[in-house]
Formats: sequence, C-alpha cells, structure tokens
Amino acid sequence: MATVKLVFGADGIEWERPGKALYEVAFHYDGSWGSAPVPLAVINGTAGPGKSVVCFGGTHGNEYEGQVAVWRLMHELDPAQLHGRVILMPRLNWPATVTGTRESRRDGVNMNRAFPGDPRGSLTYRIAHFVRENIFPRVDVVLDIHAAGRGPEFALCTSFHMIEDPAQFAQMRLVAGLFDTPFILIYSSDMASGLLTDEAEALGKITIGGEFGHSEGVSHRGLQHAYHGIKNVLRYFNILPGEIVRLRPDAAGPPKLVEAVALSNYIPAPFTGVFEPIYPVGHAVEQGQLVGRLYDFDKVGELPYEVHAPRAGYILLQPFQAPVPKGDTMLVIAQEVV
Repeated sequence: MATVKLVFGADGIEWERPGKALYEVAFHYDGSWGSAPVPLAVINGTAGPGKSVVCFGGTHGNEYEGQVAVWRLMHELDPAQLHGRVILMPRLNWPATVTGTRESRRDGVNMNRAFPGDPRGSLTYRIAHFVRENIFPRVDVVLDIHAAGRGPEFALCTSFHMIEDPAQFAQMRLVAGLFDTPFILIYSSDMASGLLTDEAEALGKITIGGEFGHSEGVSHRGLQHAYHGIKNVLRYFNILPGEIVRLRPDAAGPPKLVEAVALSNYIPAPFTGVFEPIYPVGHAVEQGQLVGRLYDFDKVGELPYEVHAPRAGYILLQPFQAPVPKGDTMLVIAQEVV
C-alpha cells in the first residue's frame, strides 16, 4: 500500500520532488470541525524533463468514468517511465463524490460553476481556487473527464469551446481526437459561467473535456475511451512511451468534429414527461425529422408531443432516465464542422 500524506494547503505539497507522491489535501468544512480530504497525486517523471498534464475526475460527484480512469492511473503510472509531470485528481469535488451527487451537499455548489474560486468562499469555491492558483500554473494540458450524470444520455464525445487563438484551437482539436470518440463537440460557452475548462482555456492551456457515460453508472465503452485516451495524450506529448492506441479500429475515419455553439441548439422540454427516443444518440437526422415523443401520462385524452429535429445533424443528447423535467435540455442536434 502506498503512503498517503495529509496536507493542509499547497505548502505541504512537494511539487518538484522526483517520483510519485500521494496526498490528501484537507479543506476545512464550513460551520463544523472537520475537513474534506481531496485525493491528489503528483508524479514527476525520472526519465527526464517534459510537458505537464493534469487529469480531473469527479468534478461532478455522480459521474464515475473519470473517477475510475484517473484513480487507476494514479496507481499504475510509473515515474521511471515518465518524462515531465502528471498531476491527478480523481475525486476533485470530494464531498459530492462521497454522496454521489452533482453538487456538494456541504455547500450546494456545482464545482463546474465555481471557477476561478474564492479563497474565502465556501468549500467548493476554495477547492476551485486551489486548482486555479496551484495546479493550472504548473501544467500545459488540462483534461476534465465527465459523464452525463443523471438524466440525459450523451453521444460519446470529447469537447471544448470555440476559442479565438487558432494555434490553441488546432492543438485542442488534435488532442481531443486522441480519445478516439465518435464525436468531438464544440459547445456553447454561453450556457453557464465558472467552468473548469473555461478557466483553463482562458489561461491558454490545451484543455479537453468530454462525456464518457450516463445514468450514474460506469460505462465499459466510455471507460475504455477515458482511460486509454488519457494515456494517448501522455504518449502524444512524449510523457509516456509507446504508440497511440486506436479505440475504434473498425471506424471509417477520425472522430467527427461537430458544433452546438448557440443556446438555441439546446432544446428544453416543454413540460415534464416521459421521452420516447426514435433513434439512439449519435444518429444522423435531417431537419424536421421526428426524433422522439414526449408523453404526459396525466392527460389521458392527448396524443404524445412529437419532437422534431430543429436542424440537420447528429443527436448528441437526449433523455435517458424518465421523466425529463420541464425546462431540462431534451435534445441537442450538433452539426458537422467542415
């Protein structure tokens, strides 16, 4: 069993020490004595200097593919094989991962709305501030592994925002493809503020998110793409030796680059109901095509509400768990970028 050091703040972390060091970083609770011990691994390769990468899982506590993939790598990566540095935080929002919830029940805050954080804020904001001030300045590449959590199903994809720097955009597109998911999604930055990836992108980091599962479970397929995708990124930057691994060897080509950058691309449910999908996620549809039906079972005399594609493209998101609440995003059709 590896030794784990409990530290209270960044000063107790040996960021430059060669080899692997495991920590629990204690963030004090609000309103009671005690702390949230957030796991952290700092692995400085002894094979030579190189790039630095950070990987996050558990930004949302009910999304598990990232927690599993990053936890595995925390124990499996051998510093003797590595050039550069790998920082791993498999359960970033530790309080939310303990309760299996999207937000922390300690303060009710969504970690992916808390950046850049606040050193005097509630627990989630203080964890975000720690990442912003102590992790981001030490890395070149930021990987944030998500899943759809409870409710919707996403087509398997990596993702990033539209950014102005063409060189950064090109590098992010390339790195996103290393996960070999069917899709790479360029998504809206107008839906919310305080995202981890927004903050990292603004700092010029090569930043990749992604959706690797749904329904608060662990997808075998999604986990393979998350775990091996991270290793592919480490290989691409010559941090880890070895060849890039194709995860869809029978696929006709590289991942499809698609976009849903307008708020109007995220269609809300007009009422609370049970969604019947006509096609699986990832399916190509034409504008106006019937893609689903929404049932209100309290209205016995009414036919279901028909859901039609507002534009041609691919179904990137639709409900999985029932019912879908009124106002929740019911459908995202992403168009291919050519």
